[in-house]
Amino acid sequence: MARLEGIGVGQGVAHGPVARMAPAPEAPAEEQSALTAEQETARVEEAVAAVAEDLKARGEAAGGSARDVLQAQAMMAKDPTLKKAAAARLGKGLTGEFAVHDAFAEFRATLEGMGGYMAERAADLADVSQRVIARLRGLPAPGVPTPGHPFVLVAEDLAPADTALLDLDQVLAVVTIQGGPTSHTAILAREKAITAVVGAVEADQLHDGQTVIVDAADSAVLTEVTQGQLDDAQRRIDERAAAVAAPVTPGALADGTEVPLLANLGSPDGAAEAVELGAEGVGLFRTEFLFLSADAAPDVATQREAYRRMLEAFPGKKVVVRALDAGADKPLPFLTEEEENPALGRRGLRALLAHEQILRDQLTALAEAEAETEADVWVMAPMVSTVAETEQFVALAREHGLRTAGVMVEVPSSALVAEPILRHADFASIGTNDLTQYTMAADRLLGSVADLQDPWHPAVLRLVGEVGSAGAATDSPVGVCGEAAADPLLALVLVGLGATSLSMAPAALADVRLELGRHTAETARAAAQAARAAGDAAGARGAAQQVVREAAQG
Repeated sequence: MARLEGIGVGQGVAHGPVARMAPAPEAPAEEQSALTAEQETARVEEAVAAVAEDLKARGEAAGGSARDVLQAQAMMAKDPTLKKAAAARLGKGLTGEFAVHDAFAEFRATLEGMGGYMAERAADLADVSQRVIARLRGLPAPGVPTPGHPFVLVAEDLAPADTALLDLDQVLAVVTIQGGPTSHTAILAREKAITAVVGAVEADQLHDGQTVIVDAADSAVLTEVTQGQLDDAQRRIDERAAAVAAPVTPGALADGTEVPLLANLGSPDGAAEAVELGAEGVGLFRTEFLFLSADAAPDVATQREAYRRMLEAFPGKKVVVRALDAGADKPLPFLTEEEENPALGRRGLRALLAHEQILRDQLTALAEAEAETEADVWVMAPMVSTVAETEQFVALAREHGLRTAGVMVEVPSSALVAEPILRHADFASIGTNDLTQYTMAADRLLGSVADLQDPWHPAVLRLVGEVGSAGAATDSPVGVCGEAAADPLLALVLVGLGATSLSMAPAALADVRLELGRHTAETARAAAQAARAAGDAAGARGAAQQVVREAAQG
């Protein structure tokens, strides 16, 4: 048996024959055009516009975060820097195909040189370039193979436009040679619950028709497999399918300890699907969707209608609404200012308190929407750093008639003073994405420090433990709503650290529910203690796995 290592996405397993995605079309040669520069420019502009429109249409069809990814790709296609670079080459009489290829390649090389997150965005740029060139040549855009039977898709990397619209009745799993945990393939595979292993550099050895097992839980692709291994993989597939198909039960550990499993949602559009997938409520409703495309803050009536649509989907259920979180990578002209280091500037609650009427309008809209529905609204402030900020926000929420007001714990200071914070707030919710960023002093968008963006790091886990202990001491709920909660093993560790609820992308709910149901609170605490004692993220994950393995063996 051969074993190819990669980075697993989720807990799925699949087996089947390989179908490789065709390589990118041959790069155009540098040659003079028979057309004028003006004619070539018109060809390029038409092709770029058509590709951008196609990407947007694919995004609308896919919905969810795929829509955001593909809209970003459409914006890439129309980037003024790329347009200027292509125009310079067209001005020299070169063909449109080469001008596009060369201009995009230059920018792509810059992104790849940055490494990490930015290097992974370079793959998205390459896909746009290939689609524009195919359009110029009158050829169909590159895409997923259609062998006529279910298959394991193997590709150098998978473009967002292809990932978003995969036929999941045919694609059993995805294996990519390139990519990492923050690649769009990984992000969209996680959202759609596609079994995937990314960054499996030796997968270029796989050939069409070869039977493989893709084990995301073990971050591996197995080749030269035996019938016994195929039978074991099928058993796991059937067990997972049964868990998904079974009537949804409340999240709980094997000993009956309740752990409500909630959904992270970015707009009301995903509410129905979240309910169908077993969400017991909403642990993070991001309200930025109302503000990011606006020139001014929406009025109370507009906000009330959007909030009401969300709340109606969860009668009698908890819906945790995050107040507008602007600043850093989400600037708003009517709320934030240009700063040299916006991640450490006036963002989140700091920005809202500096423009208090915007916060007051949002709280008013939330209270009115709650009054029109049967949902239980909890509101929380983003980026809280101090006890004083907590007191100010909770007082404003109470003033506007909202009964349950809490805080996001996203910076080390609020984790370290969680107990005094929870003497004023009704609950805390840990945002592991930003907490990891600020704990490790590693920008979430900076590729050169992407390796530090791991919520398994013991420093992050210890801060989570501080909040968990504070919640126990004050008898306050402590949720986790960052992406860490979607990792089933890490979810167990988070419960062991004191989390009383977990919120995640709806597609992750079934896997997390299944994993928690296999273990007791004692195992969760032991896994958490072992992970905290490790020296790095990999050691923490390994230590938790060992505890779980030993507990399963009795």
